[in-house]
Amino acid sequence: REQSQLSASVVEEDTEEWQKDPNFTGLQRVGGVDLSYIKGDDTNACASLVVLNFPALEVLYEDCQMVAVSTPYMAGFLAFREVPFLVEAVQRLQQKEPGLKPQVWLISFYSDLLSAGFGVACHLGVLMDLPCIGVAKNLLQMDGLCRDELHKEQIRSLQKEGDTFPLIGTSGKVLGMVSCGDCTNSSKPLYISVGHKVCLETAVHLVKSCCRYRIPEPIRQ
Repeated sequence: REQSQLSASVVEEDTEEWQKDPNFTGLQRVGGVDLSYIKGDDTNACASLVVLNFPALEVLYEDCQMVAVSTPYMAGFLAFREVPFLVEAVQRLQQKEPGLKPQVWLISFYSDLLSAGFGVACHLGVLMDLPCIGVAKNLLQMDGLCRDELHKEQIRSLQKEGDTFPLIGTSGKVLGMVSCGDCTNSSKPLYISVGHKVCLETAVHLVKSCCRYRIPEPIRQ
């Protein structure tokens, strides 16, 4: 019920002034968050948060804290297991450096690509009431999406940096965009999806603008 209520608040459109400019004039700070588990351990994890300036992509703030994850994993409800630790990291940022509040967050998770259509990027975006973008390195197989020969052929068609193709489920919904983040290795694309208060086109453009390497800097850092 809580997920359904929150999902009704998701906005899949641009809402900020800086999003209207192709150069993102007015965008000064980009945040990145991730929850990384110790290999072979699904209860001990590190919640990480960084804030970078834009467009220079220099680290202004960083926060890493080990956490004990106790909520069990349930497919489609990952946010309830992990978002509380990310919210705590955001709250620490607001207490320590309120002037460094990011204007947009890049999140190293699937967002709309989750089976419930409401993942971590959506969940966190609604709670913080800020633009959020989900970025992943691998395809989540759902709604008919799978890493079959057709998908591999589409990936091979990504010849240069900036090439993209949409992820369309059997439902007919565009679930995200596959982007060639590194023109030297198109076999390893990025999967980008909307979290909150941003359209897919803007999300893809911003992720590209944050890339020095394959992974966008707010997430890589």
